[in-house]
Amino acid sequence: MLSKKTNLKASIALFISVILCSNAFSANNWNVPADKKEKNSYIKFDATSASQGEAIYNKNCASCHGNPGKNNSLKSLNPIPPDLSSAKSQELTDGELFYILSTGRMIMPSFKNVLSEDERWKAISYIRSFSKGYVQTVSKFDPNKSKLVKIDIEFNEATNKVQVSVVANERLGKIALKDAEIALFAKRYFGRLQIEKSIKTDKDGNAVFAFPKNLPGDKTGFVELVVKINDENYGEIEYLKKLKIGIPTDKPGLNEKRAIWNVVTKAPLWIIGLYGFGVLCFGLILLYILLKLRKLFKSGNN
Repeated sequence: MLSKKTNLKASIALFISVILCSNAFSANNWNVPADKKEKNSYIKFDATSASQGEAIYNKNCASCHGNPGKNNSLKSLNPIPPDLSSAKSQELTDGELFYILSTGRMIMPSFKNVLSEDERWKAISYIRSFSKGYVQTVSKFDPNKSKLVKIDIEFNEATNKVQVSVVANERLGKIALKDAEIALFAKRYFGRLQIEKSIKTDKDGNAVFAFPKNLPGDKTGFVELVVKINDENYGEIEYLKKLKIGIPTDKPGLNEKRAIWNVVTKAPLWIIGLYGFGVLCFGLILLYILLKLRKLFKSGNN
């Protein structure tokens, strides 16, 4: 009986080990779609874009991947984030790097809604600056095509849903953006609140989001919505619009009341009092020291 239990435990342990090993192995291999592999940047990689990309990298990537070439990535993570200047990382195409940075997986976050497309390409420009043999293929995509896109937002009170419609005003007429990825956000004090998950437009260029019924708005109920669109032909577009679809909320702003994070005139009275008392004590001690020095100086002369 004991041997059966031991064998069962050993089998379970072996099964878990196989699962963990397979997960660790698959985590280091990204199945990037073929069309995404061939994607190239429309931004020319040069010293300027690399310098701008360095600032973006240090703010968003260095905490896990470390400094390129220093092999100081965060070793406590599993799998360990690679040094992006390594030969294995540099073997990836620009499209693969862009896909990984955009989509994320497991411990690797998605930066699609955090960084703009320009910022993601500039971060890759910085990564590529560590490869001496790298030769860039610049995309022929024209980012100015995004100016042809018209976005419309409508709110249906009966269903409490927001419909986003996207069309491109081409020379030959209006074209609905089919399969464009759309994310909807509501602007908040400390950033953006995403409404549902990203949705792809239908054949008519429409995407529908269920809007929360209890989302606070301003004093009159207005909520500022942000629509972010990613389309293969027209690039990345952002659109802002205010709609009266929130709950009217008459709360004072964070900078209207006395608070620790406010300006001096609206700082808490106890902080002002404590600060004043501290300055007074420091002044009295300084005055005491000066008087003692003066007395000492006089006694020395005598």
